[in-house]
Amino acid sequence: MSHSQPYSLAGLQQKVLAGHYGLPPEEFATTSAFWLHHTTRLSGSQVTYRNHYLLLRSGDAFGACSFEAGELTPDLCADLSGHSLDSLLRHPSAVVRIAALDAYLAQVLPHREAEGATPVRLPHGTPEVRAQARDRAVAELLAVPAGAKVALIGVVNPLVAAIRDRGGVPLPCDFNLRSTQWGEPVTDDMRHVLAEADAVVATGMTLGNGTFDHILDHCRGKELPLVVYAQSGSSVARAFLGAGVTALSAEPFPFSQFSAEETVLYRYRADPR
Repeated sequence: MSHSQPYSLAGLQQKVLAGHYGLPPEEFATTSAFWLHHTTRLSGSQVTYRNHYLLLRSGDAFGACSFEAGELTPDLCADLSGHSLDSLLRHPSAVVRIAALDAYLAQVLPHREAEGATPVRLPHGTPEVRAQARDRAVAELLAVPAGAKVALIGVVNPLVAAIRDRGGVPLPCDFNLRSTQWGEPVTDDMRHVLAEADAVVATGMTLGNGTFDHILDHCRGKELPLVVYAQSGSSVARAFLGAGVTALSAEPFPFSQFSAEETVLYRYRADPR
């Protein structure tokens, strides 16, 4: 599997369609499609997280992409099952294209088999215990000096706390939250936090909402560390390790919030130490 790294999502799509990552995508079919909406409110919090995902199953892999409320309707799923990943990579919806990319890349190289992937076992327990363990695992990928400003694009309160515990100063940005659990303001304009940041932590949800390429370009141009934590598009984000992404917490489906049992996420560094 010899290929140069992509520098944009469109570039990655073109490389996959051209067969640069192994078997051509027309050889993989989508057997199932899921429209998923779930909400979470952790104990002691006044924040209800509302998440929507499109999931595509192809063979023994799932591809995932998040989307905003109202962007896709459940009946879309009836039009996605049975199609080749090649055709879904050309779909007019960016969300469908990212989910198809994720499903393809997860099949040709599963996280469990990837060189450089370090499994992290999240413990059995309550949602609070598991969320804290997950977000500590993400924050541990940060290698910044005390007092460094960390743009957090995609806010979950346990991750805000975990960045603080690492000595970072979180600069929170989110489309849907207006303040953190501790009353800190949350901007919805990532340009403000990127301009101040010494490092960036970004959710995989940026892959589906059109902001990922901008974050990637900014971090490359400023030579900033970029840590991505991804349930959505975890295999897509992995393709950019060393091409702007410096570290990744990849959590393929089924995601940790859907189980109380032990589950596994995979951590990567572009420059392992």
